[in-house]
Amino acid sequence: MTCAQSNEAKIENRSFVTFSRTSGAFARTANDLAGRNHNQDKPVFLPGAHAPPVLVFVRFFLAILRMGTAPFSLLRILADGSFHSGERLGRVLGLSRAAVWNLIRRVEALGLRVFKVRGRGYRLAEALDLFDLDGLAARLKKISPELCVEVLDQCPSTNTVLAQRAATGAPHGMVLACEHQSAGRGRRGNSWISEVGGSLAFSILWRFPRGAGALGGLSLAVAVGAAKALERLGTQGVEVKWPNDLYCAGRKLGGILIESSGDILGPSAVIVGVGINVRLGAQTRKRISGPVTDIASHSEAAPSRTAVLVESLESIAGILARFSREGFAPFRREWLQRHAWQGRRVALSQAGRRVAEGKVVGVAEDGALMLASVEGIQRFHSGELSLRPG
Repeated sequence: MTCAQSNEAKIENRSFVTFSRTSGAFARTANDLAGRNHNQDKPVFLPGAHAPPVLVFVRFFLAILRMGTAPFSLLRILADGSFHSGERLGRVLGLSRAAVWNLIRRVEALGLRVFKVRGRGYRLAEALDLFDLDGLAARLKKISPELCVEVLDQCPSTNTVLAQRAATGAPHGMVLACEHQSAGRGRRGNSWISEVGGSLAFSILWRFPRGAGALGGLSLAVAVGAAKALERLGTQGVEVKWPNDLYCAGRKLGGILIESSGDILGPSAVIVGVGINVRLGAQTRKRISGPVTDIASHSEAAPSRTAVLVESLESIAGILARFSREGFAPFRREWLQRHAWQGRRVALSQAGRRVAEGKVVGVAEDGALMLASVEGIQRFHSGELSLRPG
């Protein structure tokens, strides 16, 4: 298959990465072309709320298509932090100077500061760490062949979009990552605030033969996988907090959102959502309630978002595969070794009401919190923890 040099990169791999959004006409053309040239391996269109990306999937072939939304097409030029003239931007993007100006305003609406200097053009206040698709493709060679990764410019929530696709038949191992998540969600209806170029948000669709009731401890196991990935990248002092948080030095570093559907006895489909703070600016920190931190604050050399995504996917995919066979028990010891609040006195609330108070003594093999209270050792499968004096 011949690839247009400006649009695609080839890597020998069974996985694939796509870059959305593509136009329907372009998708149909690529589909027809791939269908003519590769009769045995048909390209796949994933259903969903967004325009379908082109997935050109041929055995041992990986294609990345660079068809982005207009503001992010501009951002990829400005991401180097250098000045770019309006004339050059218009020429590269095929837009008038007025249209470029309108795009600049849309970029600013994402919370980014753009300097505008007559005679020099536009530049971002700081260079921006967007996904490196070439690097992502190259590093995916070591990722589980069960994963297929799609990168979106923008979406409300990767969990929400992937759940929509799962309901219409998206394949096991589908991964959705996003440059900008505008309405990210945490547990209990809480919002997850992201920063363009500074936060990482992705979701994985994993199908289990068992029902949701047999998946106790899944968020804890995923937290172990995420923590190990960050440790390998040089992040120091990564801890976990029951039931779904990553911590460093007493501050929240990331979170995990598990959403499942299916029959009680199985099978079940689970969306594993992961949010990690890579580099957070002062303005984003002010918007987040509670103490927060990022990878850059706990690393000698902060890794790129691309590196964090690849390392996290490799680690979590391995965790999910083993969890499917053995449950949470094999990960319990590693989780306890990283437990931020082990032995601490806490209060546990459910639906906004305090239901227990005591000392954290650990977690059971099904992921239940074990709390030593005046009533003895109690087990809880859900709730929110807060530290208490003493």
